Amino acid sequence: MRVFSRMKFRTKLILGMSSVLIVMASLLLPLVGTMTSNTLVEESKKRGSALTESLASRAVDPVLARDFLRLKNMVDEQIAVGDVIYVFVQDKHGHVLAHTFHKGFPVDLIKANTVQDDAKLHIQLLGDGLERIYDFASPIMVVGDRLGTVRVGLSKTRIDASVNRQLTTMAGLFAGALLLSTVLGTFFARRVTQRLSHLREHAEAMLMGNLDTHSGPRDVVHCWEVQNCGITTCPAFGERRRRCWYIAGTMCPECPDEAGDSHDSCRECVVYQKGAGDELQDLAETFDVMALTLKTHIEELRSAEQTLRDQQRLMRTILDVTPDRVSLVDTRVRYQGANLSFADYVGKELSDIEGKTDFDLFEEQEAEERHMAARDILQSGERLDTQVVVRTDEGERWFHVVCIPVYDDNGAISGLLRTDRDITDIKGYEKQLLQAQKMESLGLMAGGVAHEINTPLGIILGYAQLLQEDVEQGSQIHQDLAIIEKQTKVCKKIVADLLGFSRQSHSTKREMCFNNSVMEAVSLVRHTFSMDHVEIILQLDDRFPIIYGDPEKLKQVWINLLNNARDAMVGNNSHGGVVTVRTLLDTPSGVVTLWVADSGEGIEQDQLKNIFDPFYSTKPVGVGTGLGLSVSFGIIEDHDGHIYATSPVPADFNFPQSEDIEYGPGTIFEVVVPLDHSEDELPAPAEDIKADSADIP
Repeated sequence: MRVFSRMKFRTKLILGMSSVLIVMASLLLPLVGTMTSNTLVEESKKRGSALTESLASRAVDPVLARDFLRLKNMVDEQIAVGDVIYVFVQDKHGHVLAHTFHKGFPVDLIKANTVQDDAKLHIQLLGDGLERIYDFASPIMVVGDRLGTVRVGLSKTRIDASVNRQLTTMAGLFAGALLLSTVLGTFFARRVTQRLSHLREHAEAMLMGNLDTHSGPRDVVHCWEVQNCGITTCPAFGERRRRCWYIAGTMCPECPDEAGDSHDSCRECVVYQKGAGDELQDLAETFDVMALTLKTHIEELRSAEQTLRDQQRLMRTILDVTPDRVSLVDTRVRYQGANLSFADYVGKELSDIEGKTDFDLFEEQEAEERHMAARDILQSGERLDTQVVVRTDEGERWFHVVCIPVYDDNGAISGLLRTDRDITDIKGYEKQLLQAQKMESLGLMAGGVAHEINTPLGIILGYAQLLQEDVEQGSQIHQDLAIIEKQTKVCKKIVADLLGFSRQSHSTKREMCFNNSVMEAVSLVRHTFSMDHVEIILQLDDRFPIIYGDPEKLKQVWINLLNNARDAMVGNNSHGGVVTVRTLLDTPSGVVTLWVADSGEGIEQDQLKNIFDPFYSTKPVGVGTGLGLSVSFGIIEDHDGHIYATSPVPADFNFPQSEDIEYGPGTIFEVVVPLDHSEDELPAPAEDIKADSADIP
């Protein structure tokens, strides 16, 4: 069976047809031969019987007339028949009256066959060692009296030879028919297998991805050519790869209304009668239509796949670039997807998140909160929109959380989509806005109070000075009036700062040298600083930048910064310190920058964001009013500049080193002032400095 299964179909077809012919010949040839042989024997017997009975009838007259010559002639006439071996006539006593033997009559033959008087014929098969003989015996009867017996011998061997010749001829005819059938079957099998092989090759090509194969006949007549059709809008018009009966929606008037995908509805059409072929041609054309349809479907699937891939890529890009933490969980609260921000937050790869639960990704308390919130939404189907605070090692982080249920096509909840937006900066801006509003209200109140107090202070100061002229110098009253004058001036200074903080004082701006303003301020405080063992190092830009500003107010800013630097070093360090004042002109950016750095104890990070607030001070009570930096901030902002504070001093500042000074972390103030007061926004400070800086909006 293995060998048979490996044979080619053409070989199997030829073997099958030949086997059928051989089996049929094997079954029919013996049957036909036997029937033919029996027929020939029976015919020979009938012929011998008829010959014997006829001779017995004709021999009556010669026997009665004792005309032996005539009887001899009648016997000799019978011997002329090809298969008659002998003929002889006996009288009623058994004496031979005439015979055909030339070499003497065989006496044993007389008793070899006998026939009764009441029988017409008796046939006896005889054999003489050479051949077999049918011996026919018939009585010669006249009116019931028996005159004698006629014996005729027919050769059975000759009859058998005739039968064998017939069988040989029939066998030859069967063999010729078998050979002719084999030749024709081979030709037929070759034609069929060639077409099947053609289909197989195209099927293999389709499996390899080639769907442009063509199995049907190419020299076909198409429907628009047969019908001389001019309906160009018909889907079958111009179609050369598909027959019209494979195309739905044809517009030919002779076509039935239903789709032309059935051969039964087209069998009476002249187009079908001219173009349709046998089953193999139908199979090949169906094969072509299947390949074309499959190619079309594949192209549509590839197009849909490409569109889906583009949409997935776009969706993934959108999800990954958004800073919000987006995640999707199923009804079992197991994560089915997330974006890059969420993966970074939980510290895992995107591929590792799928299938995880909240307890696999978060701390127990946060996981419990997220899990319970998800359960509530999945049960209620209500949207969650809230703000939560998460406490981390870096401090509190605020998030705007939106959770919405996801529904499937049946309207059932299939999952939960959650977004966590970090609004810590917005919360900070809100806090700063509230602080700014508070400061604005405070400034308005301080300005109003200062205006009201400034006038009576001026009167008190004037009367104190006038009264000093009326009393004796050095008297107790004069000393008391001097104290009143001094404290009144202090109050006026405080009132002036309050007016500056509320920005209700007027500036007198003009072109001025930035370095000269700084050097004037340094010269005013240098002596006092030296008393406290504080050294001031100047590193000014030798290009002497010119700005448009108020020299007095800027000088006030420099003095405030220098005094703060001294206080930071003198407070807990009796050995003094170093204050570095550095300026730099940035002509391309159109700004000039001042740095005031000290070697003091520095400022804590949580205090940096408050140092520019009015009345905020880390100094002891009575040492400062807390208005110096806030007033300085207002003056710099009035000059369209910026002021920043950083602590500790960055390493790249290259602070001058001295062995006699004990250095602390230090603080550096950076002031950026434009040269021409343009409306353009100033460039942002360096990222490394801004990260640790404090500013007031």
